[in-house]
Amino acid sequence: MIDREQIGEGPFTEEQEIYRENILDHYKHPHHAGRLQNYTHHHRELNPLCGDELEVFLHVDHESLRDVGFVGKGCAISQASMSMLADKIKNKSLQEIQALTRHDILEMLGISIGVVRMKCALLGLLTVQKSLNGVSR
Repeated sequence: MIDREQIGEGPFTEEQEIYRENILDHYKHPHHAGRLQNYTHHHRELNPLCGDELEVFLHVDHESLRDVGFVGKGCAISQASMSMLADKIKNKSLQEIQALTRHDILEMLGISIGVVRMKCALLGLLTVQKSLNGVSR
């Protein structure tokens, strides 16, 4: 069971409530979930503070991300953030992906994220960027 109160810090405006529902939908039905068979980049990252983990599989062709897949376990924020990020980065240039920042992720999520949940929200971006930088684990 998902504790809806763990997704962002309330109270929420009507717009933020819509974003929260979007996060829950991505958590329950993640986009790009699963391992890619034909990947060129791979990385696994763990958040030791809470135990969340993500493993990404990227297929890069001609300096562009052609496909992305991921497997993971953890809280709604980390898993939904990765699902949303996968939608955002597919078919983008590597330069565009490497330029993404914390601000981009928080804007994508659309709700305020407390200090405790920040590492969860940024886990996907960290994993993708490390994979593209050739850091393997």
